[in-house]
Amino acid sequence: MKKLLAASALAIAALSVSPILSAPAIAQAKGVAVADVRVAAARSNAFRTASQQIETTYKAQIDQQQSRGQTLQAEINVLIAKYNEEARKTPQNQAALQAAAKAVQDKRQAAQAELGQISAPVDLAIAYVEDQISVRMNEAIKAAMTAKKVDLLLNPDAVLARENNVDITEAVVAELNRILPNVSIAVPAGYQPGQLVQQRNQQLMDAARAAQPGAAAPAPTGNQPTTR
Repeated sequence: MKKLLAASALAIAALSVSPILSAPAIAQAKGVAVADVRVAAARSNAFRTASQQIETTYKAQIDQQQSRGQTLQAEINVLIAKYNEEARKTPQNQAALQAAAKAVQDKRQAAQAELGQISAPVDLAIAYVEDQISVRMNEAIKAAMTAKKVDLLLNPDAVLARENNVDITEAVVAELNRILPNVSIAVPAGYQPGQLVQQRNQQLMDAARAAQPGAAAPAPTGNQPTTR
């Protein structure tokens, strides 16, 4: 389960981090640094605490997935052995060989579907945690850039060579810990993965349109609160 949470962190914040500087600003940048926002998210207190809470809250599902996964893998191994046995025959029976291969493929697909159903509540909780961190990531990045007097921040993968002192990933972690010390693992009813990021992006677009001269107010969305 810890590996699952760690792997999940690699994708975190990918939707939320938008370009902060325009092309002219990039050309005039003086303070340059790098930061890995995926690593920052995974190292944040919010993510680490939520990971521990998920492992405790969903222990039954996690244990069931691991146990059932071992059983299904053993069943798949039997089918693979049968396929290998058919493949070693001389001459080969192509119909039997194809049937054995299909049996392995079908079993793998069925196993993935079954394990996915077992882990669905866990996966949804992880997605909700990621989403909450993602919507605050740009704020943490901007705060870290201000604190470090950086006006151009690059992904480490986009840099050919650098000194270690230009990496401000830990500064992003510190700002994220300050801005978002914890998140909830209680998934709201009807929640869909990425929903919070989509809502945040829509709010930003509405605000940008509203700031334009002569722009009409955005149409209300969803149920509006009632007053008495």
